[in-house]
Amino acid sequence: MPTIVVTGGAGFIGSNFVRLVLAQRPDVCVVTLDLLTYAGNLENLEGVPADRHTFVRGDITDPQAVREAVPEEADALVNFAAETHVDRSILGPVAFARTNVVGTQVLLDVAREKGVGRFLQISTDEVYGALKPEDAAFTEAHPLRPSSPYAASKAGADLLVLAAHHTYGQNVVVTRCSNNYGPYQFPEKLVPLMLSNALEDKPLPVYGDGQQVRDWIYTDDHSRAVLAVLDGGRAGAVYNIGARSERKNLDVVRRLLEAVGKPESLIRFVEDRPGHDRRYAMDPGRIEAELGWRPQVPFEDGLTRTVQWYREHEGWWQRVRDGSYREFYEAWYGRR
Repeated sequence: MPTIVVTGGAGFIGSNFVRLVLAQRPDVCVVTLDLLTYAGNLENLEGVPADRHTFVRGDITDPQAVREAVPEEADALVNFAAETHVDRSILGPVAFARTNVVGTQVLLDVAREKGVGRFLQISTDEVYGALKPEDAAFTEAHPLRPSSPYAASKAGADLLVLAAHHTYGQNVVVTRCSNNYGPYQFPEKLVPLMLSNALEDKPLPVYGDGQQVRDWIYTDDHSRAVLAVLDGGRAGAVYNIGARSERKNLDVVRRLLEAVGKPESLIRFVEDRPGHDRRYAMDPGRIEAELGWRPQVPFEDGLTRTVQWYREHEGWWQRVRDGSYREFYEAWYGRR
């Protein structure tokens, strides 16, 4: 049976990808490797088919742990594992260099050693830096100009992946996606933070003037794009993923408040973070032309789904907020 190894598969985007693969590919097995740091949560994987899914707790920077997790000649390895929060990277950049750069190199080395069929690196639009309001959206030919430690670490990882193709002939591909939103997103990011705060009538902290622009994509559309690239992407290529759905942060916050029936008086403008990029936008023309992928979920529909999910899963985000979600691993491990 074909096997896909998914690193970081207990996180937000990774767990949604694992769920989608297992639902759409009944002939595929998935091995999830995740260290379960603060953003990893085994509850995100609850209910997936146990006969086709294996969870391994391990650190991608540990070569032996990776060797033990990755089966010989696995069909693919998809690397979602990363430190991702810009604010945290400003306060502690070393952890980002370790996980995102060193960890990616370890995965590449083990993938070659084990004869893994394809290595897919999940990257970010932030490696390109910022756009001016009048600029065209990022294409894959745009130079890398990261402006935060997080973005710089992801750019470094991308270059290591592409170098592995040039140097060793390794079958690699890189995807760079715009801002995701949807179920299971850790509530330090804009949408889940604002939504959970609003549901509890707490203040909504908005950086600066809130006019930062992002291209928003529903996470299932991202997962479908990754699967399309995994199946048909050219070795050594980069594919931008986006929904052509640019929104100002403040407009997103206002739309969330409207969706849950809360007043805009909950908004609190706070001091902007250092080096805050003003605008990102992705041109997905390559993946559309080569692989026929298109986003299926318009922003308003995706936001409605997200609001409904957070309303129906208050226990999930409350456990994340108070830290009790970490107990789920021990309970799960005791059932094994």
